[in-house]
Amino acid sequence: MSELLEMIMMICFGVSWPLSIIKSFTARTTTGKSVVFLVCIFTGYICGIASKLMQEKVTYVLVFYIINAIMVFIDIILYIRNSKLDKKRAVKAAVEG
Repeated sequence: MSELLEMIMMICFGVSWPLSIIKSFTARTTTGKSVVFLVCIFTGYICGIASKLMQEKVTYVLVFYIINAIMVFIDIILYIRNSKLDKKRAVKAAVEG
């Protein structure tokens, strides 16, 4: 039963990441995002994965940890891309302004 509840928790957390990825991809800016928050969440998922492996509690729930960690990692990559785009826009605005 505890694994089922943990899986539901991971699914609930995981529902928001595709939406965040889409927003990051289409917005093309870091406005409203925090890389510190993303890195903290990613670190939490990595620690959860490590905990499962160290305890040798490899169950289907581990898949949800991995999927969520991958989605957060994608969002971090998009944050880096968007940060570079923000800097390019700032330079262009400074040159034109």
